[in-house]
Amino acid sequence: MNDADIDADATDRMLLQRMAAGDRVALGILYRGYHGRLCRFLSRLTRRPDVIEEVINDCFWIAWQKAGNFHGDSRVSTWLMGIAYRCGLKALRQHGDEPVEESNLPELRTPAHDLDDDRELRDWLGKGLERLSADQRVVVELVYGVGHSLDEVAVIMQCPVGTVKARLFHARVKLRNVLPALAGEAPLHKENAP
Repeated sequence: MNDADIDADATDRMLLQRMAAGDRVALGILYRGYHGRLCRFLSRLTRRPDVIEEVINDCFWIAWQKAGNFHGDSRVSTWLMGIAYRCGLKALRQHGDEPVEESNLPELRTPAHDLDDDRELRDWLGKGLERLSADQRVVVELVYGVGHSLDEVAVIMQCPVGTVKARLFHARVKLRNVLPALAGEAPLHKENAP
């Protein structure tokens, strides 16, 4: 963790302490700070914007209720991602993963700090990620998109580090083969992943 991550986590811990004392302003600050990250993360779990918003709200409701129980065994971001992941799995069991009619949904907010303006590259990568299992997409997003360590991902997903490594390995193998095919080129390696 670099100095910026340490400072951000210290701020998040202070916000959690304020939330535990009933400070709604602290909840709003934490919500705004994590909304974009959680949207991106959960978009790897489901294609339904309505479910993503529901999961984010559920996540922060739980964080509000459990703020006083946070012991500091991990970063606050790891703790919140874990809550969001479990809420996301629960929502998928209830609602499924099939997208609903886009015109009936409110506009999904995207973070203001998204600097990647290359839509074609994002679409290409998005199509490749769609070919992965939900668990593989989540691991890829947590490691490469959010920047969590493998140990932190294991905490978030409540599984052994070896399972996280295996999911990441199989995701890389699949992407290594799928992305060139999506670009109209021959795959580089034969896929050994299930």
